[in-house]
Amino acid sequence: MGLAIIAVIIGLAILVWSADTFIDGATSLAVRFNMPSFLIGVIILGIGTSAPELVVSALAALAGSPDIALGNAYGSNIINITLVLGVTALISPIIIRSDVIRYDLMLLIATTALAAIQLADGSLSLIDGVVLVVALVAVLMIQIFLSLRGNKDKVELPEELAAKQQINVLKSFGTLILGLSLLIASSRAIVWGAVELATLWGMSELLIGLTIVAIGTSLPELVASVAAARRGEHDMALGNVIGSNLFNTLGVVGLAAIIKPMQNIDPLILSRDMVMVGLVTLILFILAIIAFRRQGEMKHGSGVVLILTFIFYSVWLAKSAL
Repeated sequence: MGLAIIAVIIGLAILVWSADTFIDGATSLAVRFNMPSFLIGVIILGIGTSAPELVVSALAALAGSPDIALGNAYGSNIINITLVLGVTALISPIIIRSDVIRYDLMLLIATTALAAIQLADGSLSLIDGVVLVVALVAVLMIQIFLSLRGNKDKVELPEELAAKQQINVLKSFGTLILGLSLLIASSRAIVWGAVELATLWGMSELLIGLTIVAIGTSLPELVASVAAARRGEHDMALGNVIGSNLFNTLGVVGLAAIIKPMQNIDPLILSRDMVMVGLVTLILFILAIIAFRRQGEMKHGSGVVLILTFIFYSVWLAKSAL
């Protein structure tokens, strides 16, 4: 137990530092190549910070633990929207643009519906996994097209810093890789320690996947979004969550199903957890519309609503476990 506690504490410390390093590298590359910050959030931050979910779910599928694989992916989606965006909105307003509502959030709703339809029969076949991965490729291509075509803000830095970053492309890329590697390694240490503790406390695999593993693998999204918001990169913070949820739903679950098709999936995953994924996605969509029609920003009120939703889900989980 002592080693597990040490892994969690040291992992958290490294996680916080590596998030700033990761954001430094991402911002520098965005400036160098004149890329929209939202696209950086979706592609680099969104997929990059979802690496822990991918690793954990793939290993869980190989080990014949579909409840952990799915609980990790869908639990992370719930936490990304409620806790990650909730905390981020409390720290700094999240700018909402019309194209995010019309395209990005609609894509997220569509992929969530696809996942629910596939789970309706209580299993995920090899074909289901392939469909999800192909859908991921299509969604990413759409995201890239929309971001490059649209008017989403480019990342801006002071002239002197921007000029310096243009010269140090390799250094910026190295910083990005270092930060991401440490994010993944530290999150894995936290998840390992937490699962060890949870097992000692007698928690079920599904509950471990939905709570400790999901929160642990969502820590990169949380610290990356908060770090981006503190630096004024609001598009990057929102893109991180949307990209991560798209990748979790399509890539993480799809790859897990391809590795090992899943039969006899716990009915609670569909009746409770997928319902909650759909609910929080709709809540985000509604909050985004309200924010856009008012001042174009999700502020403290939205953050409170999202965090209260997270608390509601946590209570629901606790009651289900009794």
